[in-house]
Amino acid sequence: MARRRPPSGHPRQPSALRRAASGLAALILAGGAAAGAWVYYFTHAPVRLPATPYEFTVHPGASLKSVARQLAQDGVLAEPYTFWLLGRSTGKSGAIQAGTYRLERALTPPELLDKLARGDVVMVEALFVEGTTLKQWLTLLALNPEVKHTLPAGDGEEQLRSALGLEQPVEGWLFPDTYRFTPGATDIDILKRAYAAMKRRLADAWASRAPDLPLKTPYEALILASIIEKETGQGGERPLVASVFVNRMRLGMRLQTDPTVIYGLGDKYDGRIHKRDLTTDTPWNTYTRDGLPPTPIAMPGAASLRAAVQPAQTPFLYFVGRGDGTHEFSRTLEEHNRAVARYQLGK
Repeated sequence: MARRRPPSGHPRQPSALRRAASGLAALILAGGAAAGAWVYYFTHAPVRLPATPYEFTVHPGASLKSVARQLAQDGVLAEPYTFWLLGRSTGKSGAIQAGTYRLERALTPPELLDKLARGDVVMVEALFVEGTTLKQWLTLLALNPEVKHTLPAGDGEEQLRSALGLEQPVEGWLFPDTYRFTPGATDIDILKRAYAAMKRRLADAWASRAPDLPLKTPYEALILASIIEKETGQGGERPLVASVFVNRMRLGMRLQTDPTVIYGLGDKYDGRIHKRDLTTDTPWNTYTRDGLPPTPIAMPGAASLRAAVQPAQTPFLYFVGRGDGTHEFSRTLEEHNRAVARYQLGK
């Protein structure tokens, strides 16, 4: 019986073609396995740090691809593409945040990518102490290398006042605290935060003020708080000091407080109060002028703000330093003179 030929148009597949297809399939499988092995290794092996700690900066607007290239150039990554693909596949490529990053230990690429997406950047601090002045704040910021300086050297108050939208001088309007920020933050941005904090603190204090205070506005409370801040560093004395000034204001007596005189002297102050200073008139001389000075004389803290609006209920009209940081409080001028003789004159 004759063997039939296969129908025309359907030739048998040559064995060479089958072998090629099998080889290609094997190659694909091997390539896939190799790629899978590489991905597994890449995602589990910690990156290499050229130094410990290692810092790098992601600039505003930088893409993950450019960051990956930067890390590869520094030797942190063997090549940039897998890290970029990792970001694309996890949806984090567009979530990275600008700032300076510090690696204290070698992270895995997914950990590093998560750090970039969370914005876990290096933070620096600036401490502003209670009782310091605007001039001292501006000097501190000007000397900080981590701050981007935008205010004019020497005196940036007018530009700062405009940026804050303040009608009054800036003195007193910045809340003393420790402010954390990323390297490269501008001086104005930092001071805006301090201004917002003081506005909030002053509003809260004014809302809780005692009845019948001889203060008409929150700004007057801010002025009084700044005087209290400069008069004593003893927390427990602040309400007592406040009571003296409030009692004097109620009676129409002058405040006669040395810190306001010193502030009015400015650069002329040589470290000591002279008799001529007490009689030399300036807008801040509370020996020659009635009532509160026109502006705060420093940045008051929370305790002084609270004391200004909630003074102690006392009969005191005078106080004098004992020489140890505390004060002796008196009801009458006669008592006060005896305290001065004892603590100031050593009699």
